[in-house]
Amino acid sequence: MSEKKKCLECGRKLMGRSDKKFCSDGCRNAHHNKVNPAAKNLIRNINNRLRKNYRVLDSFTLKDGKTRTTKTRLLDKNFDFDFITNLYTTKKGTTYYFVYDLGYLPLDNDYYMIVKRE
Repeated sequence: MSEKKKCLECGRKLMGRSDKKFCSDGCRNAHHNKVNPAAKNLIRNINNRLRKNYRVLDSFTLKDGKTRTTKTRLLDKNFDFDFITNLYTTKKGTTYYFVYDLGYLPLDNDYYMIVKRE
């Protein structure tokens, strides 16, 4: 007779599948949060911020792959200009700021052009 398996987090006896490691989602999350400490939290927070910025840019309807908006509208949607994935500089020296395949170009008078990379 084999010994009953126990939850890796709280030690309760496990019921169900033979490969089960945790008694609940709460124990599974608690265990993984211990295994993945603060350094991983930094990465998670940055990825969450990038995802949020992407959703904001994606919320604008693009016509022919671009549209214009104001800085105020971006800020109202909680866009954070400090979080981008890459820059693209044209031959003319114009710099586009990208969050994955969606980007923006600062224009005059606090306007921004939002673009989608093909």
